[in-house]
Amino acid sequence: MIKKGKETFSGVNKPKRTPNHPTKSHAVLAKEGTTEKLIRFGQQGVSGDKKDTARAKSFKARHSDNIAKGKMSAAYWANKVKW
Repeated sequence: MIKKGKETFSGVNKPKRTPNHPTKSHAVLAKEGTTEKLIRFGQQGVSGDKKDTARAKSFKARHSDNIAKGKMSAAYWANKVKW
C-alpha cells in the first residue's frame, strides 16, 4: 500500500475510482523512470464509452497529442480507463 495525500494506492500505475472527489472520477499514482506523480482524471459522474462510437472517436482525436505523451498525462489514463 502506498499513501499519497489522502489516497491509498495498491501500487504504481494502477488507477482507482475516487467517488468522494468533487470533480475527478479517477486517480493514479503514475511512475515513469524515477518520476512519480499523482494524476487525477475523468469528469465525475460522466461515463466514458468503451465501444467504437463517434463520441469515443471524437475524444481520441481531440486528445491524441496528450495521449501520446504517455503515462505522465491525464489524457493517457482517461483513454485507457474510460475510453
